[in-house]
Amino acid sequence: MKKTQYYGATSLDGFIADEHDSLDWLMQGEPLEESSYPEFIRDVGALAMGSTTYEWILRHLAGSGSEAEEDWPYEQPCWIFSSRSLPTMPGADVRFVSGDVRPVHAAMVEAAAGKNVWIAGGGDLAGQFHDAGLLDELIIQIAPVTLGRGAPLFPRRLATPPLRLTSVQTYGQMVEVRYDIPPRGA
Repeated sequence: MKKTQYYGATSLDGFIADEHDSLDWLMQGEPLEESSYPEFIRDVGALAMGSTTYEWILRHLAGSGSEAEEDWPYEQPCWIFSSRSLPTMPGADVRFVSGDVRPVHAAMVEAAAGKNVWIAGGGDLAGQFHDAGLLDELIIQIAPVTLGRGAPLFPRRLATPPLRLTSVQTYGQMVEVRYDIPPRGA
């Protein structure tokens, strides 16, 4: 069985975005092509994100109207968790959902057709998958910056049993750590 993974980046003090939902601190780092991302995304068959992550992509990448505008960055089907009505991206396989992550996860696993499921963000959404016993692995890239406050990486307590470190890798100034999440009661 493939994994459900939370793959993302954090500041050294544990935030995935600053207090204004900005990722400017991350954009000054290493290019995605020089990280584990190209290999990681090849094994992803479906992904999920929250509305803040989706809106950031719409504002800064896809559909931004800027000269640097890109197409929707994912070929895989993407589930957007939101309690609000959000704009769609032409040509993107985007599915808006809300509520319990369990039935959505089942649909994602089916759509992934034997590939991994990626929880792209945010931290609370990844925490909901964890709470439901559906999260298998954390892949976190740590940037050499501190933000002081913002959106937390993973607003959950994971202490017993502790996570299992499976690898540490450097990419320029970034450090990537991978942890397996032990089953509850392990």
